[in-house]
Amino acid sequence: MPITIPKEARTQAIASIERYFQQNMDEKIGNVAAGALLGFFLEEIGPLVYNQGVSDVQERLQARVMEVDIEVHEDAFTYWHKYDRATKGRAK
Repeated sequence: MPITIPKEARTQAIASIERYFQQNMDEKIGNVAAGALLGFFLEEIGPLVYNQGVSDVQERLQARVMEVDIEVHEDAFTYWHKYDRATKGRAK
């Protein structure tokens, strides 16, 4: 599944790459070259970042699923405990 970004984000990313080259490299990079570099990063390195994000979400979801029994647990056979407490309170 190819990694794509919205058009506005792509425009901002290209501008950021151009600025990075302007401030940190000996030569400037043009808009087309910056777009090509962005495409390379998205195709080559993007899946690594994406897969790590998926892994992080899976880990978090598994932790939440393991806690479901604690969060929604209800004890069985509690009717008579409530009834016994109510009648003891009246007997005093």
